[in-house]
Amino acid sequence: MKMPRYFAALAAFLLACTFVAAAQSQTGADHPIVLHAARLLEVESGRIVKPGEVLVQGERIVEVGSKVAHPAGAEIIDLGDTTLLPGLIDAHVHLFLHPGAEDLQTVEESVPQRTILATLAARADLMAGFTAERDMGTEGAGSADTAVRNAIDQGLVPGPRLRISGNAVDILGGHEDANHFNPTQHVLSNATYANNPAELVAVIREQLKEGADFIKIYETGPDVIRDGRFSTIYQYTEAELKAAVDEAARSGKHVAVHATGEPGTLYAAQAGVVSIDHANQLSDETMRIMREKQIFAVPTFTIFEYFSEHAQSPEQGARDRQMLDLHAIEFHKQLAAGVPMAVGSDVGPFPHGTQARELELMVKYGMTPIAALQADLLNGAKLLGWQGQIGELKPGYLADVIAVPGNPSEDISVLEKVSFVMKDGVVYRR
Repeated sequence: MKMPRYFAALAAFLLACTFVAAAQSQTGADHPIVLHAARLLEVESGRIVKPGEVLVQGERIVEVGSKVAHPAGAEIIDLGDTTLLPGLIDAHVHLFLHPGAEDLQTVEESVPQRTILATLAARADLMAGFTAERDMGTEGAGSADTAVRNAIDQGLVPGPRLRISGNAVDILGGHEDANHFNPTQHVLSNATYANNPAELVAVIREQLKEGADFIKIYETGPDVIRDGRFSTIYQYTEAELKAAVDEAARSGKHVAVHATGEPGTLYAAQAGVVSIDHANQLSDETMRIMREKQIFAVPTFTIFEYFSEHAQSPEQGARDRQMLDLHAIEFHKQLAAGVPMAVGSDVGPFPHGTQARELELMVKYGMTPIAALQADLLNGAKLLGWQGQIGELKPGYLADVIAVPGNPSEDISVLEKVSFVMKDGVVYRR
């Protein structure tokens, strides 16, 4: 008998809960753990230590080096011919999305169903080595991501540590509005409407009340290419975005924007957002401001590649490939201009747990493997507000550790073959 998707998801969810409980009981925090592998990556220097060991006590790293103390009663986990490195960071995910018609998921799937699917997506990402993520909008599920984050933090379900934004913010008729549906059906937007500074302030206050860690705003869209030139419509002026940035800052929070091109990207940089996600096109002035203010670009190449390979028509596929090609050319310019980079894949519309591809594409389009890893781990930790806690294997840091075969500083593709995952000193994959 074929099991309906909802009940199959529920069964997998319950299995995941059982799995995490077993994982926690097996490792616990009552004894030290020594991880041993053939190699260990020092992220900041890019140096490979041979062999590599990490001593973990509870949720923290105690010692790192080629040889660490082996306290009495310590559990020794020998990971063989692998490289130890910090848990990966994805700064742009959508836990509440899955492959398929993105605009119909809100219409056809209830929020409880989507929340269950989100927990399964979180588990898939964790098992792929992503121990920290920034969820860039529930796409119509409101603040349901607050429940997912809290359940993970409380050890009820397995998943990465999360920064969440709740529903993203958009204008009437904007990027995430239901513009292709019959307007008399009043299909809701996948984002929350805010059409002026006062409405932006009100929406931000509501989202922060409901548990958001940061605010996600759609600043541009739709995107078009005409005669080889990229263009996109901006949604908020610089003054409107500045009102949002100031309101978020009042509570110690940040604003991140979906912004693909000018002039929206310039308005976002001038307003002082924390990141410009997608960043297909940045003017010289925008890049200068981003470099000076240390505003991160998050390229999200993987989603463009996926759409180009899974287009509904040859014409759409050609358009998506052209968009990706132009994005790659612009990325070269951004690297040369010193724009700070973080790593985000936009996973959700493509399968969760496969987003290590993003680092491969960043290397393909101009970064060295070490630079891509530093963008992911060092810059990712800063962007998510966990610098000094994650992103490096150092004493006192949280014990988020993964192992991969080979040497990722030489072959970045090994990140797709994670064989060991530890988060907060708990072993989830072994």
